[in-house]
Amino acid sequence: MADAVKPEAEFPPGFFRRIDESSDRDFYREPRLVTHLDDATLTALTAAYRELVPVGARVLDLMSSWVSHLPPEVEYAQVCGLGMNEEELERNPRLHAYVVHDLNRDPTLPHPDGSFDVVLNSVSVQYLTRPVEVFAEVRRVLRPEGLHLVAYSHRLFPTKAIAGWQALHMDERARLVAAYFALSRGWTRPAHLDRSPPGADPLHLVFAARAADPGGGKASTGRRAG
Repeated sequence: MADAVKPEAEFPPGFFRRIDESSDRDFYREPRLVTHLDDATLTALTAAYRELVPVGARVLDLMSSWVSHLPPEVEYAQVCGLGMNEEELERNPRLHAYVVHDLNRDPTLPHPDGSFDVVLNSVSVQYLTRPVEVFAEVRRVLRPEGLHLVAYSHRLFPTKAIAGWQALHMDERARLVAAYFALSRGWTRPAHLDRSPPGADPLHLVFAARAADPGGGKASTGRRAG
């Protein structure tokens, strides 16, 4: 795994604590075959993926479930899922392959270096207790200039989301995700897009590309986070 700064050294005490510190495996044991956002917001998320994820890309859907929200008409070379519930992953029609893996227990991704063109994290970043280590691993499994795209909204499981996330407003959360990129090193400057549909659940996206070297690189397109 890439040399990542330990998050507890950079954030206030208790930032990554959760109300429920019991095993995540137990929490996600039962499948939840539901969507957690308004239809209009899910449509906006799919539209963003249509815009940002290249046709024919090799995609890793991180913290995946029974739906990946990728545009149905677009073909990708491969879509792999990594999630907590096998039944949900089995039901996801976009996945060519999947693995059941708890990133809070082990942030190491079970994939070779440079395996993917894009890594997605859809409305799940708030559950990561070791996000800097995970982001460093995402960089490792991306090809150079590969994209890490994080989408988030306001809905969550309050007992499993970290305390720091729940204390922040939406734009502050964009700066937090940007901090994860910065601390894990080796990314272009993150971009922040607000794609919230009128009258529906909010939708924000923060994304950056793997830089050619750990020192960084040119900025991504879009409004910069922070």
